[in-house]
Amino acid sequence: MTLAHETHEHDVLIIGAGGAGLRAAIEALAQGVRVGVVCKSLLGKAHTVMAEGGIAAAMANVDASDDWRAHFRDTMRGGKFLNNWRMAQLHAQEAPERVRELEQWGALFDRTENGEILQRAFGGHSFKRLCHVGDRTGLEMIRTLQDRGVNLGIDVYMECAITRLMKDGDRIAGAFGYWREQGRFVVFKAKSVVICTGGIGKAWKITSNSWEYTGDGLALAYDAGADLMDMEFVQFHPTGMVWPPGVQGILVTEAVRGEGGVLRNKNGERFMERYDPKRLDLSTRDVVARSIYTEVREGRGTEHGGAFLDISHKPAEYIKRKLPSMYHQFLELADVDITKGPMEVGPTCHYMMGGIRVDAETAQSSVPGLFASGEAAAGLHGANRLGGNSLSDLLVFGRRAGLAAAEHAKRSPTPTIDSLQIADAEREMLLPFERGGGESPYAIHEELQDVMQRLVGIFRTEEDLRQALSGIEKLQERTARVHVEGSRLFNPGWHLARDLQSMLTVAEAVTRSALARRESRGAHSRIDYPDLDDAWGKMHNVVVKKADTMKLFESPVIEMSDDLKQLLIEESGTK
Repeated sequence: MTLAHETHEHDVLIIGAGGAGLRAAIEALAQGVRVGVVCKSLLGKAHTVMAEGGIAAAMANVDASDDWRAHFRDTMRGGKFLNNWRMAQLHAQEAPERVRELEQWGALFDRTENGEILQRAFGGHSFKRLCHVGDRTGLEMIRTLQDRGVNLGIDVYMECAITRLMKDGDRIAGAFGYWREQGRFVVFKAKSVVICTGGIGKAWKITSNSWEYTGDGLALAYDAGADLMDMEFVQFHPTGMVWPPGVQGILVTEAVRGEGGVLRNKNGERFMERYDPKRLDLSTRDVVARSIYTEVREGRGTEHGGAFLDISHKPAEYIKRKLPSMYHQFLELADVDITKGPMEVGPTCHYMMGGIRVDAETAQSSVPGLFASGEAAAGLHGANRLGGNSLSDLLVFGRRAGLAAAEHAKRSPTPTIDSLQIADAEREMLLPFERGGGESPYAIHEELQDVMQRLVGIFRTEEDLRQALSGIEKLQERTARVHVEGSRLFNPGWHLARDLQSMLTVAEAVTRSALARRESRGAHSRIDYPDLDDAWGKMHNVVVKKADTMKLFESPVIEMSDDLKQLLIEESGTK
């Protein structure tokens, strides 16, 4: 028997209201279908606002030599050629048009002297490519997309958390969730579901990610039978705040280095000369993060275990104009004036390159009717993402996912959700209240973050990963006995009890994949296997749910077309 719940029906249901979710909603609405957007937080509060530096698109407004081929090359090299080459090609080709679209919809970009969109340098990009609005680009993107979506009349369900995807046979039929405020259950019927839920950072202790980033979308897709791919590749952004402790992990945008900021150790040495003498502070994020970590480990770190990032050699007015958020962030949170002295920074868990395996053209997963885009989808970034590529990813593949989901809905009959699925989803959510006693979800979450931070961090070993896997399995057993007090009315302990299941699923997937990949590539660094392995360069790790157990298998990297292969050979003389 099911409890009283409300039901909403849409052709396309989008889970997540960040850049990818809103762009998907706008595109699906343009196809004339009924669209619903569910978000765990409030509309406009999505984590996309934390993407500060800019949108990578080869518009050639500053460097006339830039084009999509150069952007494609940089993306493939940054991802150590593990990228889905077709996604990288589409992304590089379509990003400029998506940025122009944003501009037409009202986005206010910084300008060149002749009135074109200004572009700045960023790590791993061979040209000045990032279209930006000071250091608040993500905020401007969300503001613009939200404005456009509201004007088009999207239905938004705020402060609603989805806990299970509903199926009709093998295909998607909708989703089940609850209102965070009242705890009431809600069912969404839909022919297509698009997952745009972002990343998994809250499974780590030190992270730039906000509270919503608990891997919900990846766990939902996994439980529904979808493949998760490249889960070992978790990006640690090299520059997060390290002091005071209450702000540890908060992002310090790469735009600081893009505008001329310099990294130094406690001895004043410009240490990136040791690790990447050609690109220095604008090396790729994986290299810079490992470099800071190594400096600290070898005793050259700052007082609080980081490095100094200094832009005070630039004029104060220039800094306040180009980096207003960073200026205020350090002044208010750390009592540091970045126009007069250095910031203290260190690596912070930032972004998931892996995620739901999708088709490059349509963003559809291995489950019919289930689509994914943005950080929740795997493929575009390979083993390491370049800064700025995530905002253009949201626009390019958010649009493609919305279009494909709408087309799928138009040709699909209305699915049926049987009451047994709903009753089972309700029972699962109510269990923590019904247990006579048990553990606190907060204690388990703290231990999970400690395990992931210590054992599945920037540098990894087989011993650490096996220890982490053992720890995760014990935490899963304890989570099955978790108990929460009180009622369903806005109960954070109850919310965390559910989020823990998602975090433990993705933590297991990351750890199993990292254990299997016996090489170092991009953001995945194995101390016991420090070199690239050509055989692993041709393989993805994929996890899938079989009989309630996580199974891992290898899947070959899709062979690149000859013309693009030639493009890479011509430029570098290598692969």
